[in-house]
Amino acid sequence: MIKIVVLDGWAGNPGDLSWAGFEALGELTVYERTPAELLVERLAPAQAVLTNKVRLTRAELQMAPHLRYIGVLATGHDIIDSAAARERGIPVTNIPAYGTAAVAQFAIGLLLEVCLQIGHHARAVAGGRWSAGPDWCFWDYPLIELAGKTMGIIGFGRIGRTTGLIARALGLKVLACDPLPDEAGRSVAEYAGLDRLLDEADVIVLHCPLTPESRGLINRDTLGRMKPGVIIINNSRGQLIVEADLAEALNRGQVYAAGLDVVAEEPIRPDNPLLKARNCLITPHISWASRESRQRLMAAAEANLKAFLKGESLNVVNL
Repeated sequence: MIKIVVLDGWAGNPGDLSWAGFEALGELTVYERTPAELLVERLAPAQAVLTNKVRLTRAELQMAPHLRYIGVLATGHDIIDSAAARERGIPVTNIPAYGTAAVAQFAIGLLLEVCLQIGHHARAVAGGRWSAGPDWCFWDYPLIELAGKTMGIIGFGRIGRTTGLIARALGLKVLACDPLPDEAGRSVAEYAGLDRLLDEADVIVLHCPLTPESRGLINRDTLGRMKPGVIIINNSRGQLIVEADLAEALNRGQVYAAGLDVVAEEPIRPDNPLLKARNCLITPHISWASRESRQRLMAAAEANLKAFLKGESLNVVNL
């Protein structure tokens, strides 16, 4: 019976889902979290490892003599030294497309919160300001209507297209920037180069993967190209943004607001400049975490492991 070790199971399944499908496949050990000092010890007996955010480098893989399979409980798989795994014939699998609806919905949720400040005003009412006030209504921030404005989406795969469809329903014009334009994208948006998108967009949404080319994409230079008062939404990868540059642009009012579900180093550091930046809304990397989305993730991870045990390849990213 194969020994299956889950290194950080809490984020994907804090107790509201079942591991029963994995228990049927082998001898399962689930750790809620794995600190660095316990990683090698927990890897040592494992034949199959499942990890969400625990990194497995070449050195750590060398300390796992029995390892035959690595399943990443996410779409991004840069936490694994895939080349080192390939040299040993260890397949690395990921979970594509499980969170498309959830992530797109969250991007629009961040945008609506920035535009309407619903949470702030609800807290103000709960705190007694409305009942004690002289007027029949009040608002503390500008309330922004999106209809007629332009959204620029950088990265126009499944998630980008889904966000674009919701944006169009809200009355936004959608521009898309992607290195691989296709007919599915053209049915939702007008493709544009990055320069045009930066020039014309009232709202810029990042849905692109982190690559050497996209790292630091939002920086002093690109921020300087944007419309004054632009809104930036990022629930893709924190490293797409040079955070000190965005904080400066927010504090100067060049960028009206930012809605972020990701930052460059997570959990966020107390000295991250965005924590004190003007009009910066930050949530703790939860775009993907609806119960429905996590259920799809678990089912896909189980299917990946089942395929491996049958000698088949499903969602293998390194072989």
